[in-house]
Amino acid sequence: MSIQNMQAMVFTQPGTPLQLKTLPVPVPAAGQVLIKVIACGVCRTDLHILDGDLPPVLLPVIPGHEIVGEVVELGEGVTLLKQGDKVGVPWLAHTCGHCKYCMQGQENLCENALFTGYSVNGGYAEYTVAWEAFCLTLPAVYDNAAGAPMLCAGLIGFRSWRMMNEHAQHIGMYGFGAAAHILTQIATFQYKSVYAFTKPGDGAGQQFALEMGATWAGSSLEAPPVKLDAAIIFAPDGSLVPIALSHLDKGGTVVCGGIHMSGIPGFPYSMLWEERVIKSVANLTREDATLFFGIAPLVPVTTSTQLFPLHQANEALENLRAGNIKGAAVLVMP
Repeated sequence: MSIQNMQAMVFTQPGTPLQLKTLPVPVPAAGQVLIKVIACGVCRTDLHILDGDLPPVLLPVIPGHEIVGEVVELGEGVTLLKQGDKVGVPWLAHTCGHCKYCMQGQENLCENALFTGYSVNGGYAEYTVAWEAFCLTLPAVYDNAAGAPMLCAGLIGFRSWRMMNEHAQHIGMYGFGAAAHILTQIATFQYKSVYAFTKPGDGAGQQFALEMGATWAGSSLEAPPVKLDAAIIFAPDGSLVPIALSHLDKGGTVVCGGIHMSGIPGFPYSMLWEERVIKSVANLTREDATLFFGIAPLVPVTTSTQLFPLHQANEALENLRAGNIKGAAVLVMP
C-alpha cells in the first residue's frame, strides 16, 4: 500500500487526554486484514479505560472498539475476506479457541482473549488491523458511521437482552444512552414495553427515550407504573441494582450490562426471594453478532449519532462523560 503513515489518537496514561500522533500504518500479520477505518464509535468502556477503572493492559494503546471500515490489504492465509469488503470490528478481537470456555461455546469468557482498543490497538485511527475470523460482515445499511454504535452498544445491549426471560413484557432500562436507544427499538418491534430511567432532572434524556418508543420515562428514583419483568442496567452505578430489584416482579431478572460498576449496596434477601435473579454480562460472542444483525435490519434499527472528527476524540469523550450525547458519539476519519 502506498500510504505509509496515519493519524491516530493514542492513550498513554490513565487520567490524561488522548494524544494525536502520526504513526506507521500497521502491517497485517497472518490471519489478519488491514482496515481503512470509516468510523469508530465512542463507548463508555473507553472512558473506563482512560480513567483507570479498568487496569491498563497495553500502553500506549489506540482505543476504540466500534469500528466500521473497509478491507484494504490481506495478511497471509486470509481466505474469507477480500479487498473492498466492508466489515465491523467489535470489542472481542481474538480468542484462543482451546481453553475450557472456548470449548464449551463461551468464547466471551476465553482465558486468553484479546480486546480491541484495550489489549490490541483499536479504531481511533485512520487504519487498524484485525483478525479475519473476528471481523463481522455488516448489512449494507450499517456499513457507515451510523452503524458504528451497533458494534458495542448494539451487541452488548443485545447480549444483555438475551439474558432476560424471553417472556418478559415490561422491561426497565437504567441509563438511556447508546445501548438503550437501540434495544428500545427491538422491544417495540417485539411488542414489549420499555420503562426508561435516567438521572434525576434529565428531562431531555426522558424525552429522548419517549421519542425512541419507551412507554414511560422517569428518574431512577421514581417507581415505574407497573412491576418489571426484567431490568437492564447500563449506567455504571451499583446503587441502581437494589433499586431495580425493588421494582422487579417474581421470577424477574436484573441484568448488569456494563464492564465496570461501582459497589453494590447491601439489600435484604426478601428483595431477591421468589426466584429473582441478578446477572452480569461479559463481552460478546460471534453468535450474538449473527443473531443481532439478523434482526436489526428487520426492525429496522436506526441510530442517533453525534459525529466528531478524529482529532476531536477528547471532546467526544468529555461530552459522553457529561451526558451531553443524544444516542451515541462517533468519530469519523478524514
